[in-house]
Amino acid sequence: WRIAFIVACGKGLSYIVNVMKKDVIIIGAGASGLMCAIEAGRRGRSVLLIDHAEKIAKKVRISGGGRCNFTNRDIRPENYISGNPHFCKSALPRFTPDDFIAMLDRHSIKYYEKEAGQLFCADGSGEIIEMLQEECSKAGVEIRLGCRIEDVKKDRFFSLATNLGAFQSESLVVATGGLSYPKVGATDIGYRIAREFGLKVNPQRPALVPFTLHPQDMKIVRELSGVSLNASVRCKGKEFKGDILFTHRGLSGPAVLQLSSYWSPGEEIVIDLLPGLNAYELFMARREGRMEMRNLLAEFLPKRLASIWCELHIQSKPINQYSDKELRLIGEHI
Repeated sequence: WRIAFIVACGKGLSYIVNVMKKDVIIIGAGASGLMCAIEAGRRGRSVLLIDHAEKIAKKVRISGGGRCNFTNRDIRPENYISGNPHFCKSALPRFTPDDFIAMLDRHSIKYYEKEAGQLFCADGSGEIIEMLQEECSKAGVEIRLGCRIEDVKKDRFFSLATNLGAFQSESLVVATGGLSYPKVGATDIGYRIAREFGLKVNPQRPALVPFTLHPQDMKIVRELSGVSLNASVRCKGKEFKGDILFTHRGLSGPAVLQLSSYWSPGEEIVIDLLPGLNAYELFMARREGRMEMRNLLAEFLPKRLASIWCELHIQSKPINQYSDKELRLIGEHI
């Protein structure tokens, strides 16, 4: 419902300001904001969902390479980094991956499992967005796009001043996400609102991102660009196993992205190119042969990586020409 205010102006003129009032206003029409709006609407709350973008769920559209990796069957509280780990323990049982999968099934959306429990849409992320929009409509959620917030205040109600008018609500949800992907509209407005209301804001830094190497390493990286392998990466006692990918700028892949959440500038990263294997024992089993080291390594590593690794670190020669000490050192280095 709307409240009309008569506002006195200079020279005796006046104009009417219409204020829309809702039970709940949600800032941010991404995945979290849409899900929140759906649930609030289902509970009988009047809901307004606003976003400065011209389309909803822009990050959802590009997630998973356009396939939308919408959940993981193996979600556990320990997968999350949080100052309050008990929150994850409480929240996850209340809405499980099976609950979201059930929603997809109701909308006849096909999906497939890629690896390690990761679920992707068979026909693209657009289906997820259409599903969320349809669920919002069923729940009576009103969506206003192209809505830029100018001010947020709290007295008896939350009051928002925007380019599309004034809004009031009993509850306000800030679901604006982080600073990643500024090209699709990410801003720091959520952090600014939190600070204005006296909430603690932790220092922000990149997480779940690739590593960019220093300029002196670019030649090596460019030569290996596009090469991927299964490896383990560790830092500060944390270890992740999975694919790592050499890019034209550095290192990426699931294992690297996971580790980036724990790494700080200046800290060492250790990569095990043969996880679960003892390189020295592999060498000793072939000790009597005359196969060159680069060819032996190419049986376990991508051929290009094996060749460049040998160029950088050792003189490749037949395996039987290395001493026991040299083979141990090469094994440890790998």
